[in-house]
Amino acid sequence: MPPPDLRFESHTSDGLWVHQARLAFGDRVLFDDVSLSLPAPGWSCLLGRSGCGKSSLLRMMAGLSVSNDAHLTMVDASHHPFEQRIAWMGQQDLLLPWRRVIDNVQLGAVMRGERADPDRAMALLEKTGLGWAARRYPQTLSGGERARVALARTLYEQAPLVLMDEPFAALDAMTRLDIHARACELLSDRIVLMVTHDPLEALRLGDQLLIMRGSPARIERVLPPEGAPPRDPTTASMSRHHGELLTALTELSA
Repeated sequence: MPPPDLRFESHTSDGLWVHQARLAFGDRVLFDDVSLSLPAPGWSCLLGRSGCGKSSLLRMMAGLSVSNDAHLTMVDASHHPFEQRIAWMGQQDLLLPWRRVIDNVQLGAVMRGERADPDRAMALLEKTGLGWAARRYPQTLSGGERARVALARTLYEQAPLVLMDEPFAALDAMTRLDIHARACELLSDRIVLMVTHDPLEALRLGDQLLIMRGSPARIERVLPPEGAPPRDPTTASMSRHHGELLTALTELSA
């Protein structure tokens, strides 16, 4: 039997755009008329102070309920509404403890009533270094291993847009470095928008760095360091950009 085809063909090769994003809770307006563009393929990392609306923006893009006064428009390069599949990877891995690892990877297909593809799920587990754990249950794995299962599940969705809300925040430093490299490689053909509170993580992974700040918040672009992600965090260039990014994040907007 030939190996499963893990190639991904994106139909958003020129990226996508978010226009006129607004979020308010009564009289409190978190952001209004916010726009951003996401390159394809590429990683965009979104930073900002807690409570500015970063995670809410991601939820809005995913079509999840946030507020009665929340809306945005997402379009592709042809200005058509973006209606393709979206994958989500959040702060919790949300693995079902009563399902084996390989079944958790295929969960999206099962929930949509689609035919599961165990061969492809197994191939993705091998890609993330977890082929040996396919028949295990999530509670027998470490935090880093569970994060790699969640990454395999995200890849299984074959979605052109991947939204990440601090997916690696709970991992120790060395585990994060490892999964950064794996995620960067395996999602290199997707549009990725990741919210993070860690400037160094954004500098390591981002093709585009975005800062959300102000009241109501706006989004500003910051130049990333030289070189292709995942970047070596020990270089002088990374140290310099880290200081500049920290300064930008702590400045009060006019």
